[in-house]
Amino acid sequence: MQKITIVVDAMGGDFAPLNDVSGAIIAAEENPQSLEIILTGNEDLIKQELLKHKVTLPNIQIVNTTEVVSMDDSPTESLKTKPDSSLSIGIKLVREGKADAFISAGNTGAVMAAATIRLGRLEGVGRPTIGSLFPTDKGRTMVFDVGASVDCKAQHLVEFATMGSIYVRNIYGVENPKVALLSVGEEKSKGNSVIIEAHELLEKSQLNFAGNVEGRDILNGKVDIVVCDGYTGNVILKFAESVLELMKNKFRTYASKGFLKKLWVGMMYGTLKNVILKDFDYQEYGGVPLLGVNGVVIIGHGK
Repeated sequence: MQKITIVVDAMGGDFAPLNDVSGAIIAAEENPQSLEIILTGNEDLIKQELLKHKVTLPNIQIVNTTEVVSMDDSPTESLKTKPDSSLSIGIKLVREGKADAFISAGNTGAVMAAATIRLGRLEGVGRPTIGSLFPTDKGRTMVFDVGASVDCKAQHLVEFATMGSIYVRNIYGVENPKVALLSVGEEKSKGNSVIIEAHELLEKSQLNFAGNVEGRDILNGKVDIVVCDGYTGNVILKFAESVLELMKNKFRTYASKGFLKKLWVGMMYGTLKNVILKDFDYQEYGGVPLLGVNGVVIIGHGK
């Protein structure tokens, strides 16, 4: 069996390297014959986390790096000022063919910049994109872009729609994904100049374009893919993530108002947690691929 080698940025995310190492150990234990993991980062800190788990796994390696790209660092400047970061070295290992994929829960902009510059873009791609799954009553809808490209031209939105369609077709088996453009109205004339131009381009494309949709349509399952710029998409994503915590607080407040209400919530808790609330928990969805770069790069949630 051929092994897949994955580089994990052990210093990426809010609680690095704790969660990064813990996740790597789980993956390594589940796939001892097929998976090789390389952890990039501060070797001493990584070894401390490995020792806490009291396991010795031959399919986990460490590549020591001396720098860390923080969430506050400029994405492009960090490539120049921190060449020995866990992020940069991880991407470099993929570029050199020493690894098959790179995963980071760190600075999204920095991951995109490093991957774009070090690995290069696929032909025909002006801007890479990342998408996120949103649960619907009919299954799922993916939104592209959710943070990789904040400022976009109309052509970039068409590229997101194209890459998103290929992804949804191959990963989820949707033969001809239905694509829509996020706007302030369903009419073709609604939206800013970029949206109006993108609408015209998408109409002329070979994609299964369904026209404009509004924000409320993301969760009703009308289409498979919703396209927008990364600024708008990231705001939508972060707002959606807050829904779960609000729902939990509402149930706690309701339960605190009396024994019978607390009993009712307790009886419903299993269903709520495992069926309904689970669909809205971002921790269930893992990382998403950075589409458009010449290599496999996965971006995880920083939290």
